[in-house]
Amino acid sequence: SGTICVQPCSPSFHGETSFVCKERRWQMFTDACANLDVQSLFQAFQHTLLGCSSSLILFSLLIVPNLFLALQRISKREPLPSSEGHTGGGPFPFVGPGKPMHGKPGDGTKYVGADDRWSSNCEADFSCIIPDILSAPAIPGNIADIVELLKKISLVLSENVNRGKMQSYSKIANHILNSSVISNWAFVKDRNASSTLLDSVNLFAGKLLLRNGSENIQEHFISTKGFSVHRNTSGKSFDFCMELNKTSNVTGRVVIPEGELQKLPRASTAISIAFPTLGAILEASRPDPAFVNGMVLSVSLPEELRHVLLTFEKVNKQENAGAQCVGWHSTERRWDFKACRMKSDTNGSVVCVCRHHRRTFKSFSILMSPALLRSTVLDYITRVGLGLSIFSLILCLTIEMAVWHHVTKTDIAYMRHFCLVNIAASLLVADVLFIVAAVVHNTALNYQLCVAATFFLHLFYLASFFWMLTLGLLILYGLLLVFFKITRSTFVVTAFVIGYGCPIVISVLTVAITEPKSGYLRSGACWLNWYETKALLAFAAPALSIVAVNLAVVVVVVMKTPRPSIGESCESWDLSNMIRVSKNVALLTPVLGLTWGFGLATVVDSHSLAFHVTFALLNAFQGFFILLFGTLLDRKTREALRKNYLSSKQECSPSKVNMEVLIGAGGSLGL
Repeated sequence: SGTICVQPCSPSFHGETSFVCKERRWQMFTDACANLDVQSLFQAFQHTLLGCSSSLILFSLLIVPNLFLALQRISKREPLPSSEGHTGGGPFPFVGPGKPMHGKPGDGTKYVGADDRWSSNCEADFSCIIPDILSAPAIPGNIADIVELLKKISLVLSENVNRGKMQSYSKIANHILNSSVISNWAFVKDRNASSTLLDSVNLFAGKLLLRNGSENIQEHFISTKGFSVHRNTSGKSFDFCMELNKTSNVTGRVVIPEGELQKLPRASTAISIAFPTLGAILEASRPDPAFVNGMVLSVSLPEELRHVLLTFEKVNKQENAGAQCVGWHSTERRWDFKACRMKSDTNGSVVCVCRHHRRTFKSFSILMSPALLRSTVLDYITRVGLGLSIFSLILCLTIEMAVWHHVTKTDIAYMRHFCLVNIAASLLVADVLFIVAAVVHNTALNYQLCVAATFFLHLFYLASFFWMLTLGLLILYGLLLVFFKITRSTFVVTAFVIGYGCPIVISVLTVAITEPKSGYLRSGACWLNWYETKALLAFAAPALSIVAVNLAVVVVVVMKTPRPSIGESCESWDLSNMIRVSKNVALLTPVLGLTWGFGLATVVDSHSLAFHVTFALLNAFQGFFILLFGTLLDRKTREALRKNYLSSKQECSPSKVNMEVLIGAGGSLGL
């Protein structure tokens, strides 16, 4: 598993295709096969480049060091050598064999653009290269070449971008933004190709010259609009309604508030670009399953304008399809939640207030996460279970307060109930914070509040685990260190260091390391990130380690269970021992949080409803388990409650040994 196999393309194409072995099957990993003839494209650009000013030529040579040599060789009809030994085009896409989108490799596909109609020079708007590009199939290799071509155009030919240039540029970009080729982007070798495309379009469109104060250039999958703006303008908006696929459209709107326009010292240009399919393309090569639920809207504004109001129509309009306003961080190539805040969220659309920055945040959208499995059954189980858990924990703490003096007469009993109270208190705070985190996320409050909720949620869930560890260590102490006595004060200090000190250290380190990189929160929820920074490991690793330790504690308890005395029948001892072992496992497992091990299954297979429902049941009802097994089934606690109820003055018999107090206090063991 994980083995990579590389296969050359057919003679009609250049490049190679790589496959990866997964689950004993070969699956395509990248496809770099292409059939674009860039020599013809070079000829098309030759007139445009040589007709530019000397300063532009110098700039071009700085950006593309081999461009001048390439132009010389093209004029002499010489092939361009590449580092791989194929006929290539230097920094532009090159010619060679590959794999067409339809049919099989080697089916006689011809080089695109290799005919003789390029004898005449290309016009200034490079529209003459469009037929050959549009006739090339949008296979992964060609997509990569076209992205590189658009990048070079935006770097070299972005001066004086008139309507003709923008139309040609949009037609080329539209070819690889088509909804029918989104799946091909997953196999493009350069995983940052979609981000490069977005940056290139933003750069080129930002130089668009307006005719009579406005411009509107429309393609099926890319639309560019521009307006002249000044401080006396009452407010400007860009409205888009574009084709998402063959059966549906999607809308979006960009509004520059009047208050922002007052900041302009002079008349300026505002440009907006809409991409209905680019969101899905951006996510095609990313490991995070969070996906864009609306069109991507880019803006190019004067530096004085820092905030814009954006309205996104949801693609998925289901009631439980939550949304998060985000901005694309162009330097870090990821969606950033800090760039926007949500103003309103309805079933059909989302309104975001986003921060514009010319170097980092120019493109915005809304996200939802399919990995956050949303089911009516799952939501119902979570809500009912969480409510029952909170009620059970409050009842547990109330009972412990009522019977505290009756059940803590021995040191072992005191230590056990002290751990139980802190487990219940930590889990109660964590459950309440879980509700707070859900409210913060669903009402789209500020990012800092979500970070704070996640931090304390992480802290107190960890605390409940470390107090479970303390309880497990206490059981080992009672079983193995019979002659070693520890005072109550020493135990309390040690228990607090383990129960709260360790979680504080882990939680603080987690937020300090991941938050500066905006990798603390996961997409679509106030909880720890997994896909980018693996911050969730700061919870999963300690929790599962404690579960493993407590499993070992259960094994030790079983092995240390007293054997029958001489004269007892073997059959009677076997039955009694099996009952005792079963009760030990049944009581210790939920109290020590062993059920959280099922949480690992939801990470391994996040789309399995069965795993999520099982974990939700065991996790949400953990408070009830603590009440049941830690309090109600404790014989000493029941006796104390009965005495309180009957106002009896009788005291418990002091003749029980520490072992009976420890294990007997863990539940009704029949001792």
